Amino acid sequence: MSTPRPAPAVTGRARRRDLAVRAAVRAGLLDPDETPLAAFLDLAGIAETTAALHAAWPAGLAVEHTFAAKANSLVPVLRLVRGHGLGCEVASPGELAQALAAGFEPRQLVLDSPAKTRPELRAALAAGVAVNVDNFQELRRVDALVAAPGSTSRIGLRINPQVGLGAIAAMSTAGSDSKFGFALGDPGNRERIVEAFLARPWLRWLHVHVGSQGCPLDLSAAGVAAVVALAEEIDERAGTRRVEGIDIGGGLPVNFADDRDDPAFTDQVAALRAAAPGLLTGRYRLVTELGRSLLAKNGFMASRVEYTKTSGGRAIALTHAGVQVAARTVFLPESWPLRVLPYDAKGLPRAAGREPGATVAQDIAGPCCFAGDLVARGRELPLLEPGDLVVLPDTGAYYFSTPFHYNSLPQPAVHAFEVDGTGAVRFTLLHRQETVADVVARTLGEAPASASPTGADGDAR
Repeated sequence: MSTPRPAPAVTGRARRRDLAVRAAVRAGLLDPDETPLAAFLDLAGIAETTAALHAAWPAGLAVEHTFAAKANSLVPVLRLVRGHGLGCEVASPGELAQALAAGFEPRQLVLDSPAKTRPELRAALAAGVAVNVDNFQELRRVDALVAAPGSTSRIGLRINPQVGLGAIAAMSTAGSDSKFGFALGDPGNRERIVEAFLARPWLRWLHVHVGSQGCPLDLSAAGVAAVVALAEEIDERAGTRRVEGIDIGGGLPVNFADDRDDPAFTDQVAALRAAAPGLLTGRYRLVTELGRSLLAKNGFMASRVEYTKTSGGRAIALTHAGVQVAARTVFLPESWPLRVLPYDAKGLPRAAGREPGATVAQDIAGPCCFAGDLVARGRELPLLEPGDLVVLPDTGAYYFSTPFHYNSLPQPAVHAFEVDGTGAVRFTLLHRQETVADVVARTLGEAPASASPTGADGDAR
């Protein structure tokens, strides 16, 4: 019989969260009528996490850490991570524009996308944004664009090392038939990739990303090792150093079970050192593209319980946090389970054992008009009451920053918070709550008066 895993001690992160929930209630940020749902980012937690990332890598190594904008593309949040010494990885024209609006310089950006248009490529190369090419057809487009001198972009090929899938197939990008990158093991591809480098002096980088949540560290490290071996082969065939740098992507999984950072960035570096020792010798410049592991555990959502009821003997709490802010959890609860932390109407934790009565299995339902809108099913919690709060931790990445506009629900407010030495909490509004008027405005469908009938590259449509 296995030894029961001890419950984690209350961490600084958990203490700050508790203080923030209570302070948010007092400040009216979780008003039952006006703002029953809001999101919060822990500034001290973000600072701690980014500092741990920088410290995990060997001193003196030329490594540039970038934040994957898709994980939280709110411009004030991108501005926050820029302040902690990170660059930014973007995968669309919108994300590129958001990163520039946040103050990133083009040289701090990396463009990854499997479907870059000619105008996107032209603009990125003209500005000096790093570009990772996804396929042979895109490489031919880049050939035509880099013929014009003057671009300072570093250009690489995204390699699919085809090392296999993690536990969540949709989050794995190194399967045999992944849509991303040059399939390294497909017949003839390895030779074509080597020849592409030999024929193009400006092609100096390799890129790999094995996947994110559900991908164990040894799988990701195996993918990086395959690309390091490819870099060595290219250099050997060229008779000189041709591969200047390797972008190892992101993908450090996040622990959603408790407040611990597990695995840690040091675990990732140890796995890379074991599988691909040549990566850390200083021979290559390195780039990382982490997202979820930087912000997920430093954010949470809090919602008022609007109603409670029973149906078929099951207790149900109807809240304002549903599929519109937690789409992955609602649609794929086995892959994306979230903790649910209960608080009373004043924002004080309702931990089991602190009050009379046993916990009760309850469904935590969202506000959307379909039966499956549940963020938790049969969860054992103190029996919730109208006006109580439910907190969904570990949602600082992807959740509230990537809304699903089901039922035209407004996007919630996002607040950053800091806790001083006395326990006092100070909030800063990062994104105001959408109003109903905002919802109507973004769905009117009326083109602005200045709209042009031409496309972004000036071609008639």
